[in-house]
Amino acid sequence: MGAGIAQVAAQNGNQVIVIDTNLVALEKAKKGIDATLQKLVDKQKITAEKSVEISNAITWNNHFEVLKNCDLIIEAIVENLNIKQNLFAELEAIVSDECILATNTSSLSITSIAANCNKPERVIGIHFFNPAPVMELVEIVPALQTSAATTSKAISIIDSWNKKTVTTKDTPGFIVNRIARPFYSEAIRIYEEGMASIETIDYAMKTIGGFKMGPFELMDLIGHDVNYMVTETVWTSFYFDPRYTPSFTQKRLVEAKWFGKKSGRGFYNYADGAKKNDPESTDNVLLENIFIRILVMLMNEAANALYLNVANKEDIDLAMTKGVNYPKGLLKWADEIGISNCMDILDTLYDEYREDRYRCSPILRRMANFEEVFYSN
Repeated sequence: MGAGIAQVAAQNGNQVIVIDTNLVALEKAKKGIDATLQKLVDKQKITAEKSVEISNAITWNNHFEVLKNCDLIIEAIVENLNIKQNLFAELEAIVSDECILATNTSSLSITSIAANCNKPERVIGIHFFNPAPVMELVEIVPALQTSAATTSKAISIIDSWNKKTVTTKDTPGFIVNRIARPFYSEAIRIYEEGMASIETIDYAMKTIGGFKMGPFELMDLIGHDVNYMVTETVWTSFYFDPRYTPSFTQKRLVEAKWFGKKSGRGFYNYADGAKKNDPESTDNVLLENIFIRILVMLMNEAANALYLNVANKEDIDLAMTKGVNYPKGLLKWADEIGISNCMDILDTLYDEYREDRYRCSPILRRMANFEEVFYSN
């Protein structure tokens, strides 16, 4: 991720320093960027001259002292709060007072990271999505202590890198990783109940819903070590709210080291010669029930994020279309399906299971009662 962010910055005319205390990792990152740039040249997306220009804009080092004149530092190290806090304290002793210190964390508290600094007002979350050179979305996450000037400057810089920025409150999972949880968890729940096979569920979300990948395919691509860790972090951070409860099914995959595509095995088998099974059923009623159950759960999360002022409706919809490539913004999609229909489906699920994971967001119930929509025509 760090190398990808460095490439984005260099492609947009910035001088970039990449730091890694592990020289092997540093060399691997350099070779990775060189290989990526060569692919872009081969595909005629950039010229050979531009490739050299980008490569020359990046320097590689393993000593923090070379960062003393930087205007912006983006940290992309291991997802561990203590390690990040210690790193920021070390960086703060080196850089100027005007330097912005940003973290690329996907789920940790920006406020907690900032609290370990002498100048917490210059600390902010700048969360890229993987792969950073390809994905358009960047979440800007001010900490409780972050100054308005820092937020404004961070947005301006990332916008100048041809990215689409959304601003989100410093809450677990921010926008995307919070709202996307049901895409995975409800799909697993449907599978665990025996309602449908993983192939059928993936097929339903792609053919009926228009999603580019099914939830099980996407979890395998992300890696279950990463996806499960984010789910567990969000669940823990929300004081074990049942809406975010992880599944034993995915936990067992992690324990078996079946991380998905990168390990050769996950929900699907990626060994040479392994064949993917066809969906067990293509019954339209079943496929529609799978799709609408997962979709309404996603819409409920999006609505609840709006209700709790995590972000505005435009940023919520933009985040889900550009951050995880959903076919439509969830709130706009809810308008199309009908707010009352969303509420009724959630209430039916809640009446059946009596679990808080299916509780309808107050904003949906209120809007249904007053026949309101998220977007006026």
